Amino acid sequence: MPVEIFDFDSSSLVGNPLGDPPVRRIPVYLPPSYALESERRYPVVFMLHGFTGNSSSWLNVNTFYTPTVPERFEKLIKEGRCGEMILVFVDGYCALGGSQYLNSSATGCYEDYLIADLLPFIDRRYRTLGDAARGLAGKSSGGYGSVRLALRHPELFKAFASHAGDMYFELCYKPDFPKTVMGLQPYLHTPDPLGAFLTSFAEAENKGRLVETLEILAMAACYSPDGSRYDLPFDMATGELRPAVWQRWLEFDPVEMLEKSEYLEALRGMRGAYLDAGFRDEYNLHLGARIFTSHAAAKGIKVHYEEFDGGHMNIDYRYDHSLPFLYQALTA
Repeated sequence: MPVEIFDFDSSSLVGNPLGDPPVRRIPVYLPPSYALESERRYPVVFMLHGFTGNSSSWLNVNTFYTPTVPERFEKLIKEGRCGEMILVFVDGYCALGGSQYLNSSATGCYEDYLIADLLPFIDRRYRTLGDAARGLAGKSSGGYGSVRLALRHPELFKAFASHAGDMYFELCYKPDFPKTVMGLQPYLHTPDPLGAFLTSFAEAENKGRLVETLEILAMAACYSPDGSRYDLPFDMATGELRPAVWQRWLEFDPVEMLEKSEYLEALRGMRGAYLDAGFRDEYNLHLGARIFTSHAAAKGIKVHYEEFDGGHMNIDYRYDHSLPFLYQALTA
């Protein structure tokens, strides 16, 4: 399977506040004909992983040895179910578990890293079709990044696919606020509860039990930074909502983005917009997708939406649906 892996040095990530490395490992899937047809150019899709993932996650052997996404895509091509594209597997990991692929003073400039640094580098290194046929795809936080980046940069991306992407924050994040309050409770007596929790997380042998709390802290670092630190949208001791901070979060919600004309017109101009989610999604992201789709429809914009019998985890097989959709949209 033709996957090249190289280390990419991003100037936008140099000196980020979490001390994360600016050099990122980037796998790139090249289609079967790439080495044989030296003049041919290809559509390119930037693949965005979910929270706690990294670019190498796409290449890992999955549960019960199910195929990786590059293996799935190659099978689609061989079976004639999808045309050939270049897939670029972006590394958006940060020390808090994920960057949401946006710029934040508390995590670093991950949007600039992708848009200003990596994207033009890929166009120089590989025979892409450039702005004419470029898309985004991802799951969960990666699905969120796909929607948000496409709406913010319609001059660069012509289509996107989001599998259970974060949206309608009222339902996908708020239910976890009480759990986060309880997760922080052991540290409230310290001068810096958030710092104490993060130290405990770093030292913990079993990190899994702390990830629910970490995730909300990571979202706060992305959506409500305060310099190199960040504000929580609720009181740490009582859980009472802090409306001003919560409003800052909502400005990043894809559903709320549709209320702004520039993003609405960006969606209207997309050659393809694909959403899906399992109707058993543990984070209510099927409801967010329904709401996004219905709001777009109310404004006269069709978003392709599929719902399936599944939850939030182990849904890489859904790329068998979204990647052919993206190919058709990018080559239309």
